[in-house]
Amino acid sequence: MYLSRVEIDTQNRQKIKELTHLGAYHNWVEQSFPDEITQGDRKRHLWRLDQLASKNYLLVLSENKPDAGQLEKYGVSGTATTKSYDQLLDTIKTGDTMRFRLTANPSYAAPRPGQKRGQVYPYVTIAQQRQWLNKKAQKAGFKLVWQQPSIDEMDGFVFDVVSRDYPTLHRKAGRSVRLSRVVFEGLLQVQDLTAFKATLVEGLGREKAFGMGLMTVIPKV
Repeated sequence: MYLSRVEIDTQNRQKIKELTHLGAYHNWVEQSFPDEITQGDRKRHLWRLDQLASKNYLLVLSENKPDAGQLEKYGVSGTATTKSYDQLLDTIKTGDTMRFRLTANPSYAAPRPGQKRGQVYPYVTIAQQRQWLNKKAQKAGFKLVWQQPSIDEMDGFVFDVVSRDYPTLHRKAGRSVRLSRVVFEGLLQVQDLTAFKATLVEGLGREKAFGMGLMTVIPKV
């Protein structure tokens, strides 16, 4: 597995004029793996958009290395980097406490009369979104760290929602929808190592093809 990052060239409006919706970013990611396209062996790629120190980045987790030139198609020249993700995975142990960042689509499916598949609805309040992550944690191989709550902490959780928005996705047949996108940050403890590694590699929640589900971690120091 490989983790890649490139700074998005937001200062060049001509260069990024196509990046108006999540589907455009999805296409950017997919086109960054030309060998997979040629061989007809498309892999699942997790990705998300990050903002750090007033700069915007595209982060991609993939089984194969992306083509650096394609990855920089809408990026700042020379900023594309790719590192082995397996090296990080190999260092994680059960019981480790880690800082995490997760961009996700907290949602649920409600039954529809006469339909096999339920209607998907987003969780809209911060409390609901936090509860969603807490419920997902056990099956995903981790628990959210608790401590005595302070003024700046809610419910004793050492994690919070740091960003929420509703970016547009243009689906087929000209139909557009807005997806709920939530960024969580905080502390977790690894409980089930196999399940946790699977979460890091496979993502968490819905809409993984459109910039949701990618969790990254670093050791707590």
